[in-house]
Amino acid sequence: MEEAKKYIAIDLGAESGRVMLGSVSAERIVLEEMHRFSNGPIEEGGSLHWDFNRLLSEIKAGIGKAVKAAGTEVGGIGADSWGVDFGLIGADGKLLENPYHYRDSRTDGIMEKAFELMDKRQIYENTGIQFMQLNTIYQLLAMRLAGSEVLAKTEKLLFMADLFSYYLCGSAFGEYTLASTSQLMDMKTGRWSSEIFDKLSLPMGIMPDVVQPGTVVGKLSKSIADELGCGQIPVIATGSHDTACAVAAVPAGRGNWAYLSSGTWSIIGAEVPQAIVDDKTFEFEFTNEGGVENTIRLLKNIMGLWLVQECKRQWQREGTDFSYTELTDMAEKSKPFVGRIDVDSSEFLSPGDMPKRINDSLAGTGQKATKDKGQMIRIILESLALKYRQVMDALEDITGTEIDVLHIVGGGIQNELLCQFTANATGKKIVTGPIEATAAGNILMQARAAGQIKSLAEAREIVCNSFELKEYQPKDVSVWQEQYKKLRSRKS
Repeated sequence: MEEAKKYIAIDLGAESGRVMLGSVSAERIVLEEMHRFSNGPIEEGGSLHWDFNRLLSEIKAGIGKAVKAAGTEVGGIGADSWGVDFGLIGADGKLLENPYHYRDSRTDGIMEKAFELMDKRQIYENTGIQFMQLNTIYQLLAMRLAGSEVLAKTEKLLFMADLFSYYLCGSAFGEYTLASTSQLMDMKTGRWSSEIFDKLSLPMGIMPDVVQPGTVVGKLSKSIADELGCGQIPVIATGSHDTACAVAAVPAGRGNWAYLSSGTWSIIGAEVPQAIVDDKTFEFEFTNEGGVENTIRLLKNIMGLWLVQECKRQWQREGTDFSYTELTDMAEKSKPFVGRIDVDSSEFLSPGDMPKRINDSLAGTGQKATKDKGQMIRIILESLALKYRQVMDALEDITGTEIDVLHIVGGGIQNELLCQFTANATGKKIVTGPIEATAAGNILMQARAAGQIKSLAEAREIVCNSFELKEYQPKDVSVWQEQYKKLRSRKS
């Protein structure tokens, strides 16, 4: 490889966004945060939306800072984001309205209506995607059933990261890994499923052309380049889905390994060569999403640290502002296994008073509610860890392989108590890091597109060389195993 080259990653999360400058050399990647900004839903007309113009303004500010800091030619810009959400572009090439937030209530009850139009198993056979009411398929169906005037005016649907890329370079596309989250794509062919669109009477003509991760889709428009005082930098469809980027940066070598991308959502899975759509994946509701370098991410979406985030926000509204570190310390000092919740219950999906909903769930299942904040956080973390064990068991069953190590990446690794609980519950060795896996994967896929990196294995070796990794070994295994047995017996 040649000397170090620099790239800009736009990494959009459901709670915050950041613009990172990455420098890639023969053996290392160095990341520098240029700009960080908050993200979250805004309310418009009684519905939850994303504030597109504000986010675009923040992104441009970050690019401007990164270009100045680079001090040399920048090799590319790539955006990644959460999945399923989208913007709708009109005939004039402009966004018709602020994109809806996936937690908006418009999809309540829509899955059942979809199953009246197309059998649930048929939908799964076509897409191989986990059933979640927030999926693009149900968002679009909700609009169609409501007679949406905006949908009728739509010329093109663009998923979130690709929408921002479109505003940067003018190219309309649907990057494969991000498009695959929609439950509108046939994951066996990598193309939009005409059967889905026909059965649900959805407008297939608005869907963008699909491009593969690592595709150069255009250049920064002259107007934006002039605004930011830089050249027309190549815009790259990296892995537009944030988890696809994170998995690309998992520091794994050979052997049987799985990953957990830990943040607002917890996403557990394995990298497989082709989609697995069978009785087991249907029963366990596993999803097959596109990965980089012709891989499939066989995974399960779990509610994740959203539950902790919402508790923190509610307590803040009530006048008590604890840091995440303080909440975790309080949880560690609390009694073990005094309660357990189903972290994936639909009652926890929307924003609001999460402590009340957790207490309602505890009371509704014959358990004691709690006013102790540390105790509530411990209940969440223990419940998450036991859920991870359940999903890991299913993953091993589906793939027919015993997983040796679980790699955890993302911001959630900063919660060391949850990492240890995960080792205890699963009985697996845990390796954590990097925190900024998504940005690292984004940058490395840009370097791959530029020909600087030759393979995914080479990218992962660079990650191993560049970030501090931490190991957790299982503790108190018999105690956790007993709790898991209780969980299984209640579900049987």
